[in-house]
Formats: sequence, C-alpha cells, structure tokens
Amino acid sequence: MPRPLTDISGIGPATAEGFARAGIPDAETLIEIGADAAYSAWLAAGNPPHFIGYYALVMALQGRPWNDCRGAEKDALRLRFDAIKAAARAPSAGGAGQDKGRLRLEAALDEIGVGLRR
Repeated sequence: MPRPLTDISGIGPATAEGFARAGIPDAETLIEIGADAAYSAWLAAGNPPHFIGYYALVMALQGRPWNDCRGAEKDALRLRFDAIKAAARAPSAGGAGQDKGRLRLEAALDEIGVGLRR
C-alpha cells in the first residue's frame, strides 16, 4: 500500500494536496520522480511557485530539515528553482504559462512592466 505524501517529513496536508493536484498521489511517486520533476508538475498544475517550498522539498527528499540549506548549496538550488520556474512559464514548452493561474498573471504583469521585482 502506498504511503501518504505526509509521511515525508516536511510535507503537510496543504503541500500534499498541491502534489495530488499535480498527479503525484503518494510518497513513493514523489521519491521516484525527484524534486525537480515534482516541482515542475506542481507548477504545471497551477500551484504557486515559492523558493522556500522548493528547497524544503529537496531537503525533505534527502531526509534533511528544511533549514539545513545554506550558502553555496542554497545558491545552486536557487538557480535550479529559477530554471524550473522559467520552463513552466515558457509557452513553447507547454508549461503552466499556458494555463490559468498565478504564473500566467505574473507573466502578464511582467509584460506590462508592473510585475514583481525579484
């Protein structure tokens, strides 16, 4: 019997719900596909991007606490997160940028020059 997503330390009910919407129903599936593919699916399902959520997922899948991520490792994860987010926005990739939701709104706001400054 598959384990619930909440069996992975650091994944609570709300995050588990978001992964279920993304087609990731259980802990085994999440572990098998890994953090990057899971986060891509998360975004494609219309869930909002959040860097801390991404690196907390990476840490959780390594069996580490979320706040164990620091320095160069955190910087490298930021680059990976930004790449995943950019791919999700890319219309040619069929990413979440084509779907309803926050990423589409962010892209539209950026286009007219009133988006978030990061």
